[in-house]
Amino acid sequence: MTAAPSLMASSSPYCVKIDTLLSSSSSEFNPISVASSFRASRFRRCLSKNLISCRPSAKLKLNFFDSSKGRGFLQIRNGRFGIHYNSSKIFTQTLVARADANQTEDEEPVEVNEDHTNVRELLQQQKSSQLAKRVIFGIGIGVSTGGIVLAGGWVFSIALAAAVFAGSREYFELVRSHGIASGMTPPPRYVSRVCSVICGLLPLFTLYKGQIDVSVTSAAFIVAMALLLQRGNPRFSQLSSTMFGLFYCGYLPSFWVKLRCRLTAPALNSGVGATWPILLGGQAHWTVGLVATLISISSVIAADTFAFAGGKAFGRTPLTSISPKKTWEGALAGLTGCIATCVLLSKILSWPTSTLGAIGFGFLNFFGSLFGDLLESMIKRDAGVKDSGSLIPGHGGILDRVDSYVFTGALAYAFVRNLLPLYGV
Repeated sequence: MTAAPSLMASSSPYCVKIDTLLSSSSSEFNPISVASSFRASRFRRCLSKNLISCRPSAKLKLNFFDSSKGRGFLQIRNGRFGIHYNSSKIFTQTLVARADANQTEDEEPVEVNEDHTNVRELLQQQKSSQLAKRVIFGIGIGVSTGGIVLAGGWVFSIALAAAVFAGSREYFELVRSHGIASGMTPPPRYVSRVCSVICGLLPLFTLYKGQIDVSVTSAAFIVAMALLLQRGNPRFSQLSSTMFGLFYCGYLPSFWVKLRCRLTAPALNSGVGATWPILLGGQAHWTVGLVATLISISSVIAADTFAFAGGKAFGRTPLTSISPKKTWEGALAGLTGCIATCVLLSKILSWPTSTLGAIGFGFLNFFGSLFGDLLESMIKRDAGVKDSGSLIPGHGGILDRVDSYVFTGALAYAFVRNLLPLYGV
């Protein structure tokens, strides 16, 4: 028995696969798998049963019949394959096939596959369900994040610490994935767990101490010693991936605590603060850190939204091979939306008072979000996965949702702290 090549007909609503084809000297059966598939150009799922032709032949003709009065046939002659199918409608129904060996026409049609499920409706239902999950959880995350940012203090820091811990666990799982681990030695699991705990504690140390340099240096020393003293042969790849995880998942997110909780100068010109209830802190609650955090998060959301919409509508030129779906047109739309959001909110919240400062703030927020997104896409591409995790239904993992914010907090804090005169008040 000799194996024949597989055939997939992308122009037909049916996919056909020739499993084996017997030589002319054999007297056994010819099994042929015929599968009904729904899509006209791509095949996602195929349900198969076997059709037995009793005569071996190097020439074979396979006829299709369906209730829409369409007819098609697969013909194999001298090693060449051809398939034709004509039907005005595309839907799954009972598929009946006839195998004609040596061009015989006296065999009765054999029922091959029966599937009355409308695949298109099922796919549409799955997309609708996925979209509903994304919308529901997206709204829930947005409302919760807004409340946490307004609360500030320990509420904000603890929530950020929980997100950082979950994100660091996802990062080290990506490092251990086959796509990345095949080219390097991942850190031991106990080291990655200790590093994840340290990353989760860094936002709390930042709130308590106000500085994170000493904390990060001490944590790096502890992790490096744990790697060097492990059993076996320590590898540099273990050290580099762990140190980058400490920087990416712990050090950078901690700047959000510095931005929200350590910039305590009051936003004196904020009209919202003047009407804020005294029981909730009054005008003193509206600090530069709170206003800057709200504007930064809102501008990143606008950048992602405008980039997605602009890329869908006008995207033609690929931005980078790291993320093929991103385009220059989408990036330009995202930059425009980010700057426009910053300028609009600066007028509403009266911070920063300079329009030029608001435009610069928008530039930094956009580029921080873009490169954070691309960096996480690069990690996932090397890991060979689509999502970093499955913690958030319809959205993937924590890193999938916060990748645009990893660098943004540090850039926003540096901009407000060092470039805006009087913190933009």
